[in-house]
Amino acid sequence: MHFPNDSQSRAFAAWAGAFYLTIAVSGGFAIAYVPSVLHVPGDPAATLEMIATHRGLFLAGIGGDIVMMAAEVMVTAMLFFMFRHVHAVLSLSAALARFAMVAVMAAMLFFHAGLVALADPASPFAVFAEAEREALAYLMLTIHDSGVWIWQIFFTIHLLILGRLILASGQYPKLLGYGLMLGGLGYVLDSVYAFAFPDLALLGQVRVALLVIVTISEVGFALWLLLRGPMRPAPV
Repeated sequence: MHFPNDSQSRAFAAWAGAFYLTIAVSGGFAIAYVPSVLHVPGDPAATLEMIATHRGLFLAGIGGDIVMMAAEVMVTAMLFFMFRHVHAVLSLSAALARFAMVAVMAAMLFFHAGLVALADPASPFAVFAEAEREALAYLMLTIHDSGVWIWQIFFTIHLLILGRLILASGQYPKLLGYGLMLGGLGYVLDSVYAFAFPDLALLGQVRVALLVIVTISEVGFALWLLLRGPMRPAPV
């Protein structure tokens, strides 16, 4: 199977779109679905019990994370080459910000591995008192959540720059560029909301609205890459 090398070709864009949609599917499963089923907010003991009972689902979530990060590496590299001709420095900055996000995500898997060990009755942690295991589980869950708040900051930077590159390129609908830039702010607001102002209802509503915008824009961009590819820039 031939992998295209011309970063301005329709085939190259289609591969990038396919990887982007892989991120959406695997990330939706690993980041949204699995935690919604297994994580019990404010109750590390119940979370450990859920992980022990549904170990296969938890490990599948880790597998989804790995698939997502592998696709992220490909998308990061491909977007860099696709927009390098628009602005080399901004394209590299966007790639570095997105790769930093992936690095934080990878580090977060250590704490998922720790939760698997804590939930395993045959592990050495089984000799710990129940309160000690719950405290360790709470610590790992807290550090994992902190990782989410951190990678969202890097992803916001990436989306702001990517949106700017889309607007400057003239090869993709401007609405997608504006959607990524505006909606991307939802990620950093989500971090601020979760870390500093969880009781501020208005902030919570604004970040949800922005996250909806950025999700639609990202999926729209992925589909445009997959089905349409770059347009010819309008003559100046």
